[in-house]
Amino acid sequence: MNTTKQLILGSQSMARKKILGEMGYDFTIVTADIDEKAIRRDNPQDLVVALAQAKADEIISKLGDQTQFAQDPLPTLLITADTVVVYKGVIREKPTSKEEARQFINGYSGSHGGVVGSVIVSNLKTGVRRAGWDKAEVYFHEIPAKVIDDLIDDAITFKVAGGLTLEHPLISPFIDTVVGGVDTVMGLPKELTEKFITDVL
Repeated sequence: MNTTKQLILGSQSMARKKILGEMGYDFTIVTADIDEKAIRRDNPQDLVVALAQAKADEIISKLGDQTQFAQDPLPTLLITADTVVVYKGVIREKPTSKEEARQFINGYSGSHGGVVGSVIVSNLKTGVRRAGWDKAEVYFHEIPAKVIDDLIDDAITFKVAGGLTLEHPLISPFIDTVVGGVDTVMGLPKELTEKFITDVL
C-alpha cells in the first residue's frame, strides 16, 4: 500500500499512530514544536485547522530544503491533525491542572461533549495541501467519583483534549453512545485522511 508514497505523521499521539497503522500505512514520525496557546480562534473548526496548519508548517521548515522532496522519486506526504472538545459551547484543550481536569470530567458525567478534529495532508513534493475537519459527540453515563480521582492521577489525562480518551480502561465502561466516528474522537478521522491522501497525489 505504501510503494507509491512515503508518509510522515506529525504527531506523537498513540491513538493517531494506532489509527494510521490500522489503515495499513507505514510511516515515520516527526513532531512539531509549536506554542498551541499562541494560536487562538473563536470557532472550534477554525482552531483545529489553524493548529494542524501550524504543525505542518513547522515540520516542513524543520525538515529543511524543499528541493530534496521535489527530487525524490516518491512523493512524501505529511499528515498533521488537531482535536478539541466542545462542552456547552466552550472549547476545551488539554487540561493544565488537576482542578481543571476534575472540572472537565465532572462535567461529562451523565452528560455529553462534542469533539472536533482536523486533518491536513501536505504533499511535500508538489506543495499541494488538503485540509478539513470532522465532528462527533460522546454521551456518558454517570462517572463515579473514585473513577474521576483515578483519572486525574493518570498522566495521560493531561495529554489529551478535554482530558479524556475513549479507549482508557477506566472511562470506557461509562461511555453510553458515540455519535459520529470513533476515529474522529480518537484524533484522526479515517475517511477524511484517506480522501486527502488520494487528493494530494
